[in-house]
Amino acid sequence: MTTATLPAFLSVIIVSLLSLIGVFTLSLSNAALRKVIFFGVSLSVGALFGDTFIHLIPGAFEKIKNTELISVLILFGIILFFVLEKFLAWRHTHAEEHQIITTPPTHGVSPLGPMVLASDAVHNFIDGIAIGASYVAGFEIGIATTIAIILHEIPHEIGNFSILLHAGFGKTRALFLNFLSALAAILGTALALAAGNSFENLTSIVMAITAGSFIYIAGSDLVPELHKTPEPGKSALQLISIIVGILLMLAIQLVE
Repeated sequence: MTTATLPAFLSVIIVSLLSLIGVFTLSLSNAALRKVIFFGVSLSVGALFGDTFIHLIPGAFEKIKNTELISVLILFGIILFFVLEKFLAWRHTHAEEHQIITTPPTHGVSPLGPMVLASDAVHNFIDGIAIGASYVAGFEIGIATTIAIILHEIPHEIGNFSILLHAGFGKTRALFLNFLSALAAILGTALALAAGNSFENLTSIVMAITAGSFIYIAGSDLVPELHKTPEPGKSALQLISIIVGILLMLAIQLVE
């Protein structure tokens, strides 16, 4: 065990626990919860787009200078999640067609939920690699990276939890599944500590694919949902929430 192992794992556990931030909604009424979801989904659109274009894509280009490769990987991420959503939608419909009376109904959860969990697990895996690699580089760098990721994860997890609720998960199940996806960060940290600095190119590749997945989820699934609310007042609140999400990602970049 190196001197970086203990602080790195303590840091990644703290970051993973942020996935439970939605616990504050457990005592909310349905009316209050709908307001949280309305704001959270709009905030998440801005956070996903902001994270993609302010953090992930520039980060992918930082280590790999091949613009064509990164562009293809981003497109691959978009196509991958298009295929994933098609598969989940087919499986969802197929299960309903063959459902027997004793089987609980499955129509309450949309394919968006599993897609978000999958992309978030990859995103958390990258965060874990960043934490592990930064502690290998130095204790102070590890602390700074952990603080930056915590600031990044708070709005991200609020938005993520809101999307899972919007997709049809119950509050307790959404919390549990969000926490499970967050545990991918621990795996990322373990691999980074074991491999030292050899993960740099792999991290850039995964970041590019994750960027594509975020573009697809925000643009294909969430933005159309926002358009279902045509009222000018609510639309203005959606726009403000999107801008707030982008500004949060920009502020984190400036702090980093």
